[in-house]
Amino acid sequence: MTIAEGVSFDLTVIWAFVIAFAVLVYVVLDGFDLGLGMLFATEDDEEDRDVMMNSVAPVWDGNETWLVLGGGGLFAAFPLAYALILPALYAPIIAMLLALIFRGVAFEFRWRTKRWRGVWDVAFIGGSAMAALAQGITLGGLLQGIDIDKAGRAYAGGWWDWLSPFTLMVGIAVMVGYMLLGATWLVMKTEGPLQERMRRKAWVLGIATVIFIGVVSLWTPFLQDGYYSRWFGGWNIALAAAVGIAVLALAFGMFRTLTVRHHDYWPFFLALGMFVLGFAGLGFSMFPYIVPVEITIWEAAAPRNSQIFMLVGAAILIPIILTYTAFSYWVFRGKIIPGEGYH
Repeated sequence: MTIAEGVSFDLTVIWAFVIAFAVLVYVVLDGFDLGLGMLFATEDDEEDRDVMMNSVAPVWDGNETWLVLGGGGLFAAFPLAYALILPALYAPIIAMLLALIFRGVAFEFRWRTKRWRGVWDVAFIGGSAMAALAQGITLGGLLQGIDIDKAGRAYAGGWWDWLSPFTLMVGIAVMVGYMLLGATWLVMKTEGPLQERMRRKAWVLGIATVIFIGVVSLWTPFLQDGYYSRWFGGWNIALAAAVGIAVLALAFGMFRTLTVRHHDYWPFFLALGMFVLGFAGLGFSMFPYIVPVEITIWEAAAPRNSQIFMLVGAAILIPIILTYTAFSYWVFRGKIIPGEGYH
Protein backbone atom coordinates (compact mmCIF):
# COMPACT_ATOMS: atom_id res chain seq x y z
CA MET A 1 0.00 0.00 0.00
CA THR A 2 1.38 3.38 -0.96
CA ILE A 3 1.37 6.44 1.29
CA ALA A 4 -1.39 8.00 -0.82
CA GLU A 5 -3.51 4.87 -0.48
CA GLY A 6 -2.93 4.87 3.27
CA VAL A 7 -4.04 8.50 3.54
CA SER A 8 -7.11 7.75 1.43
CA PHE A 9 -7.97 4.81 3.69
CA ASP A 10 -7.66 6.94 6.79
CA LEU A 11 -9.77 9.74 5.35
CA THR A 12 -12.56 7.36 4.36
CA VAL A 13 -12.70 5.83 7.82
CA ILE A 14 -12.61 9.28 9.42
CA TRP A 15 -15.54 10.42 7.28
CA ALA A 16 -17.48 7.27 8.15
CA PHE A 17 -17.03 8.08 11.84
CA VAL A 18 -17.92 11.75 11.31
CA ILE A 19 -21.24 10.81 9.72
CA ALA A 20 -21.90 8.11 12.33
CA PHE A 21 -21.16 10.65 15.07
CA ALA A 22 -23.54 13.20 13.54
CA VAL A 23 -26.34 10.63 13.30
CA LEU A 24 -25.72 9.45 16.87
CA VAL A 25 -25.81 12.99 18.26
CA TYR A 26 -29.03 13.64 16.35
CA VAL A 27 -30.61 10.46 17.73
CA VAL A 28 -29.74 11.21 21.36
CA LEU A 29 -30.65 14.91 21.14
CA ASP A 30 -33.75 14.88 18.95
CA GLY A 31 -34.83 11.49 20.28
CA PHE A 32 -36.05 12.83 23.61
CA ASP A 33 -37.59 15.78 21.78
CA LEU A 34 -39.66 13.51 19.53
CA GLY A 35 -40.45 11.24 22.47
CA LEU A 36 -41.77 14.22 24.41
CA GLY A 37 -44.03 15.04 21.46
CA MET A 38 -45.51 11.54 21.51
CA LEU A 39 -45.96 11.69 25.30
CA PHE A 40 -47.92 14.88 24.68
CA ALA A 41 -50.85 12.63 23.75
CA THR A 42 -50.89 11.11 27.24
CA GLU A 43 -51.27 14.45 29.06
CA ASP A 44 -54.54 16.41 29.01
CA ASP A 45 -53.77 19.29 31.36
CA GLU A 46 -52.96 22.46 29.43
CA GLU A 47 -50.44 23.71 31.99
CA ASP A 48 -48.57 20.40 31.97
CA ARG A 49 -48.41 20.49 28.18
CA ASP A 50 -47.01 24.01 28.34
CA VAL A 51 -44.34 22.85 30.79
CA MET A 52 -43.43 19.92 28.52
CA MET A 53 -42.98 22.18 25.50
CA ASN A 54 -41.11 24.82 27.48
CA SER A 55 -38.62 22.20 28.65
CA VAL A 56 -37.35 21.82 25.06
CA ALA A 57 -38.20 25.27 23.68
CA PRO A 58 -34.62 26.65 23.95
CA VAL A 59 -32.95 23.67 22.29
CA TRP A 60 -35.34 21.75 20.02
CA ASP A 61 -34.64 23.54 16.72
CA GLY A 62 -30.87 23.19 17.08
CA ASN A 63 -31.09 19.40 17.26
CA GLU A 64 -31.90 19.06 13.55
CA THR A 65 -28.49 20.59 12.77
CA TRP A 66 -27.01 17.14 13.23
CA LEU A 67 -29.51 15.55 10.85
CA VAL A 68 -28.49 18.06 8.17
CA LEU A 69 -24.82 17.37 8.88
CA GLY A 70 -25.34 13.61 8.60
CA GLY A 71 -27.33 13.81 5.38
CA GLY A 72 -25.09 16.44 3.81
CA GLY A 73 -21.98 14.55 4.86
CA LEU A 74 -23.30 11.36 3.28
CA PHE A 75 -23.97 13.19 0.01
CA ALA A 76 -20.54 14.85 -0.02
CA ALA A 77 -18.29 12.09 1.33
CA PHE A 78 -20.08 8.98 0.02
CA PRO A 79 -22.01 10.05 -3.11
CA LEU A 80 -22.51 6.50 -4.38
CA ALA A 81 -24.10 5.44 -1.09
CA TYR A 82 -26.33 8.51 -1.19
CA ALA A 83 -27.42 7.64 -4.75
CA LEU A 84 -28.28 4.07 -3.74
CA ILE A 85 -29.86 4.63 -0.32
CA LEU A 86 -32.12 7.56 -1.17
CA PRO A 87 -34.09 5.87 -4.01
CA ALA A 88 -34.56 2.78 -1.85
CA LEU A 89 -35.86 4.74 1.13
CA TYR A 90 -37.50 7.78 -0.44
CA ALA A 91 -40.91 7.10 1.09
CA PRO A 92 -39.91 6.92 4.79
CA ILE A 93 -37.34 9.71 4.40
CA ILE A 94 -39.85 12.08 2.78
CA ALA A 95 -42.42 11.13 5.43
CA MET A 96 -39.87 11.96 8.13
CA LEU A 97 -39.05 15.35 6.62
CA LEU A 98 -42.71 16.30 6.18
CA ALA A 99 -43.43 15.20 9.75
CA LEU A 100 -40.57 17.32 11.09
CA ILE A 101 -41.89 20.31 9.13
CA PHE A 102 -45.42 19.90 10.50
CA ARG A 103 -44.01 19.41 13.97
CA GLY A 104 -41.89 22.53 13.77
CA VAL A 105 -44.77 24.64 12.48
CA ALA A 106 -47.03 23.28 15.23
CA PHE A 107 -44.41 24.11 17.85
CA GLU A 108 -44.36 27.75 16.80
CA PHE A 109 -48.05 28.25 15.96
CA ARG A 110 -49.37 26.58 19.11
CA TRP A 111 -48.45 29.67 21.12
CA ARG A 112 -50.10 32.05 18.63
CA THR A 113 -53.71 30.96 19.02
CA LYS A 114 -56.12 29.51 21.54
CA ARG A 115 -58.88 28.66 19.09
CA TRP A 116 -56.72 26.35 16.99
CA ARG A 117 -54.40 25.13 19.74
CA GLY A 118 -55.98 21.67 19.72
CA VAL A 119 -55.26 21.35 16.00
CA TRP A 120 -51.63 22.28 16.48
CA ASP A 121 -51.37 19.88 19.42
CA VAL A 122 -52.52 17.06 17.13
CA ALA A 123 -50.00 18.17 14.50
CA PHE A 124 -47.26 18.20 17.13
CA ILE A 125 -48.14 14.71 18.35
CA GLY A 126 -48.65 13.29 14.85
CA GLY A 127 -45.48 14.89 13.49
CA SER A 128 -43.41 13.53 16.37
CA ALA A 129 -44.85 10.02 16.01
CA MET A 130 -44.48 9.94 12.22
CA ALA A 131 -40.91 11.25 12.33
CA ALA A 132 -39.89 8.61 14.88
CA LEU A 133 -41.64 5.80 13.01
CA ALA A 134 -40.10 6.88 9.69
CA GLN A 135 -36.62 7.02 11.22
CA GLY A 136 -37.00 3.50 12.55
CA ILE A 137 -38.31 2.20 9.23
CA THR A 138 -35.40 3.89 7.43
CA LEU A 139 -32.94 2.22 9.79
CA GLY A 140 -34.65 -1.14 9.37
CA GLY A 141 -34.70 -0.77 5.60
CA LEU A 142 -30.97 -0.08 5.56
CA LEU A 143 -30.20 -3.01 7.87
CA GLN A 144 -32.24 -5.54 5.92
CA GLY A 145 -30.32 -4.65 2.76
CA ILE A 146 -30.89 -2.81 -0.49
CA ASP A 147 -31.19 -4.54 -3.85
CA ILE A 148 -28.66 -2.90 -6.16
CA ASP A 149 -27.19 -3.40 -9.62
CA LYS A 150 -23.47 -3.29 -8.91
CA ALA A 151 -22.60 -3.24 -12.58
CA GLY A 152 -24.78 -0.22 -13.22
CA ARG A 153 -24.19 1.21 -9.73
CA ALA A 154 -27.93 1.86 -9.34
CA TYR A 155 -30.85 0.87 -7.14
CA ALA A 156 -32.54 -2.23 -8.55
CA GLY A 157 -35.34 -2.78 -6.07
CA GLY A 158 -39.01 -1.87 -6.04
CA TRP A 159 -41.09 0.92 -4.53
CA TRP A 160 -42.10 -1.08 -1.45
CA ASP A 161 -38.92 -2.98 -0.59
CA TRP A 162 -38.52 -0.81 2.51
CA LEU A 163 -41.78 -2.13 3.98
CA SER A 164 -41.45 -5.43 5.84
CA PRO A 165 -42.25 -6.91 9.27
CA PHE A 166 -38.67 -6.17 10.36
CA THR A 167 -38.75 -2.50 9.34
CA LEU A 168 -42.14 -1.96 11.00
CA MET A 169 -40.85 -3.59 14.18
CA VAL A 170 -37.76 -1.36 14.18
CA GLY A 171 -39.99 1.66 13.58
CA ILE A 172 -42.13 0.84 16.62
CA ALA A 173 -39.00 0.10 18.65
CA VAL A 174 -37.59 3.55 17.85
CA MET A 175 -40.88 5.18 18.84
CA VAL A 176 -40.87 3.38 22.20
CA GLY A 177 -37.20 4.19 22.80
CA TYR A 178 -37.73 7.85 22.00
CA MET A 179 -40.67 7.98 24.41
CA LEU A 180 -38.39 6.52 27.09
CA LEU A 181 -35.89 9.31 26.46
CA GLY A 182 -38.72 11.86 26.56
CA ALA A 183 -40.06 10.49 29.85
CA THR A 184 -36.64 10.49 31.52
CA TRP A 185 -35.98 13.99 30.15
CA LEU A 186 -39.14 15.22 31.85
CA VAL A 187 -38.15 13.45 35.07
CA MET A 188 -34.98 15.50 34.92
CA LYS A 189 -36.60 18.81 33.95
CA THR A 190 -39.88 18.88 35.93
CA GLU A 191 -41.23 18.55 39.46
CA GLY A 192 -44.43 17.54 41.17
CA PRO A 193 -47.24 15.34 39.77
CA LEU A 194 -46.01 15.59 36.16
CA GLN A 195 -42.61 14.27 37.18
CA GLU A 196 -44.16 11.39 39.14
CA ARG A 197 -46.30 10.37 36.18
CA MET A 198 -43.25 10.41 33.95
CA ARG A 199 -41.37 8.21 36.41
CA ARG A 200 -44.12 5.60 36.15
CA LYS A 201 -44.25 5.86 32.37
CA ALA A 202 -40.47 5.58 32.15
CA TRP A 203 -40.66 2.23 33.96
CA VAL A 204 -43.12 0.78 31.45
CA LEU A 205 -41.31 2.29 28.47
CA GLY A 206 -37.95 1.11 29.83
CA ILE A 207 -39.14 -2.50 30.03
CA ALA A 208 -40.56 -2.26 26.51
CA THR A 209 -37.32 -0.72 25.21
CA VAL A 210 -35.17 -3.50 26.68
CA ILE A 211 -37.46 -6.09 25.07
CA PHE A 212 -37.26 -4.35 21.69
CA ILE A 213 -33.46 -4.10 21.93
CA GLY A 214 -33.36 -7.84 22.54
CA VAL A 215 -35.70 -8.61 19.61
CA VAL A 216 -33.76 -6.37 17.18
CA SER A 217 -30.44 -7.81 18.38
CA LEU A 218 -31.62 -11.39 17.87
CA TRP A 219 -33.31 -10.71 14.52
CA THR A 220 -30.58 -8.62 12.86
CA PRO A 221 -27.87 -11.36 12.58
CA PHE A 222 -30.26 -13.47 10.48
CA LEU A 223 -30.96 -10.70 7.95
CA GLN A 224 -27.57 -10.98 6.27
CA ASP A 225 -24.87 -13.66 6.39
CA GLY A 226 -22.31 -10.96 7.07
CA TYR A 227 -24.12 -9.91 10.24
CA TYR A 228 -24.22 -13.43 11.62
CA SER A 229 -20.52 -14.09 11.04
CA ARG A 230 -19.63 -10.69 12.49
CA TRP A 231 -21.40 -11.32 15.82
CA PHE A 232 -21.09 -15.07 16.25
CA GLY A 233 -17.82 -15.86 14.51
CA GLY A 234 -14.83 -16.67 16.71
CA TRP A 235 -14.37 -14.45 19.74
CA ASN A 236 -16.94 -11.93 18.52
CA ILE A 237 -19.61 -13.82 20.41
CA ALA A 238 -17.90 -12.69 23.62
CA LEU A 239 -18.23 -9.07 22.44
CA ALA A 240 -21.92 -9.62 21.69
CA ALA A 241 -22.42 -11.04 25.18
CA ALA A 242 -20.52 -8.12 26.73
CA VAL A 243 -22.69 -5.57 24.90
CA GLY A 244 -25.83 -7.38 26.03
CA ILE A 245 -24.65 -7.43 29.65
CA ALA A 246 -23.75 -3.73 29.46
CA VAL A 247 -27.24 -2.84 28.15
CA LEU A 248 -28.85 -4.83 30.98
CA ALA A 249 -26.57 -3.14 33.52
CA LEU A 250 -27.55 0.31 32.24
CA ALA A 251 -31.21 -0.69 32.28
CA PHE A 252 -30.91 -1.91 35.86
CA GLY A 253 -29.26 1.36 36.86
CA MET A 254 -31.99 3.35 35.14
CA PHE A 255 -34.79 1.43 36.88
CA ARG A 256 -32.98 1.75 40.20
CA THR A 257 -32.56 5.52 39.93
CA LEU A 258 -36.18 5.94 38.82
CA THR A 259 -37.25 4.62 42.23
CA VAL A 260 -34.85 6.83 44.22
CA ARG A 261 -35.71 10.47 44.76
CA HIS A 262 -33.09 13.16 44.15
CA HIS A 263 -31.64 11.09 41.29
CA ASP A 264 -33.51 13.00 38.62
CA TYR A 265 -30.63 13.22 36.16
CA TRP A 266 -29.36 9.65 36.16
CA PRO A 267 -32.33 7.94 34.45
CA PHE A 268 -31.95 10.17 31.39
CA PHE A 269 -28.21 9.65 31.02
CA LEU A 270 -28.47 5.90 31.62
CA ALA A 271 -31.20 5.68 28.97
CA LEU A 272 -28.90 7.60 26.61
CA GLY A 273 -26.19 5.06 27.38
CA MET A 274 -28.50 2.26 26.23
CA PHE A 275 -29.05 4.10 22.95
CA VAL A 276 -25.32 4.66 22.46
CA LEU A 277 -24.56 0.97 23.01
CA GLY A 278 -27.34 -0.04 20.64
CA PHE A 279 -26.04 2.36 17.99
CA ALA A 280 -22.49 1.07 18.46
CA GLY A 281 -23.74 -2.49 18.03
CA LEU A 282 -25.48 -1.62 14.77
CA GLY A 283 -22.34 0.14 13.56
CA PHE A 284 -20.25 -2.92 14.41
CA SER A 285 -22.69 -5.10 12.45
CA MET A 286 -22.47 -2.91 9.33
CA PHE A 287 -18.81 -1.89 9.21
CA PRO A 288 -17.12 -1.66 6.73
CA TYR A 289 -20.26 -1.64 4.57
CA ILE A 290 -22.20 1.56 4.07
CA VAL A 291 -24.85 -0.25 1.99
CA PRO A 292 -25.09 -3.64 3.73
CA VAL A 293 -23.66 -5.93 2.53
CA GLU A 294 -23.02 -4.69 -1.00
CA ILE A 295 -20.95 -1.49 -0.96
CA THR A 296 -18.08 -0.74 1.41
CA ILE A 297 -17.20 2.75 2.58
CA TRP A 298 -14.14 2.73 0.29
CA GLU A 299 -16.18 1.80 -2.78
CA ALA A 300 -18.67 4.60 -2.07
CA ALA A 301 -16.16 7.27 -1.05
CA ALA A 302 -15.66 10.58 -2.82
CA PRO A 303 -12.23 11.38 -4.34
CA ARG A 304 -9.41 11.89 -1.87
CA ASN A 305 -9.00 15.61 -2.58
CA SER A 306 -12.70 16.19 -2.02
CA GLN A 307 -12.54 14.39 1.32
CA ILE A 308 -9.58 16.51 2.41
CA PHE A 309 -11.32 19.75 1.40
CA MET A 310 -14.52 18.85 3.26
CA LEU A 311 -12.67 17.59 6.31
CA VAL A 312 -11.09 21.02 6.80
CA GLY A 313 -14.56 22.57 6.92
CA ALA A 314 -15.88 19.83 9.21
CA ALA A 315 -12.92 20.29 11.57
CA ILE A 316 -13.90 23.96 11.94
CA LEU A 317 -17.70 23.66 12.02
CA ILE A 318 -18.22 20.59 14.23
CA PRO A 319 -16.42 22.08 17.29
CA ILE A 320 -18.43 25.30 16.82
CA ILE A 321 -21.71 23.35 16.67
CA LEU A 322 -20.72 21.28 19.71
CA THR A 323 -19.79 24.44 21.62
CA TYR A 324 -23.02 26.35 21.05
CA THR A 325 -25.08 23.19 21.61
CA ALA A 326 -23.36 22.50 24.93
CA PHE A 327 -23.68 26.17 25.90
CA SER A 328 -27.43 26.25 25.22
CA TYR A 329 -28.02 23.11 27.27
CA TRP A 330 -25.85 24.52 30.08
CA VAL A 331 -27.69 27.85 30.19
CA PHE A 332 -31.07 26.08 30.38
CA ARG A 333 -29.90 23.27 32.64
CA GLY A 334 -32.37 23.84 35.49
CA LYS A 335 -35.88 22.57 36.05
CA ILE A 336 -38.84 24.27 34.41
CA ILE A 337 -41.28 25.72 36.94
CA PRO A 338 -44.83 26.60 35.78
CA GLY A 339 -45.24 30.36 35.55
CA GLU A 340 -41.61 31.03 36.50
CA GLY A 341 -39.43 29.54 33.78
CA TYR A 342 -36.14 27.80 34.50
CA HIS A 343 -35.06 27.48 38.10
